[in-house]
Amino acid sequence: MKFAKIAAVLSLLVFAGFSMAQDTTSSGKSKSDVRSITGCLSQGSSADKFVLNANDGSTWDIKSDKVALADHLGHTITVKGNVSNATMHNMKEEAKDAAANAGMKKSNDEHGSLEATSVKMVSKSCSK
Repeated sequence: MKFAKIAAVLSLLVFAGFSMAQDTTSSGKSKSDVRSITGCLSQGSSADKFVLNANDGSTWDIKSDKVALADHLGHTITVKGNVSNATMHNMKEEAKDAAANAGMKKSNDEHGSLEATSVKMVSKSCSK
């Protein structure tokens, strides 16, 4: 009996370790703290805030003290940066995945906030 309990606890720990080691959500969204995202940049709710409508359907609120984002309005760009509150962001995305898998949600597009550290212009226009 004692052996069965120990085996059950060890199995649970191995499973939990495997789950935590995964770097994507159940729908394949990245869990990385640092992301590179490509899409169309538009003006956000204020002069220093921007929105990136990513090619994968996700939307990101972008801000930066290091990069001149305003220079790229209306351009397709690749932004590299740090996900704001990455742990909470990933938990929110897992919950959205679960809701979509249960049929409670039609759309499962990712939305987050990113502090941009670099920008690379892909095109001077947006395809969408």
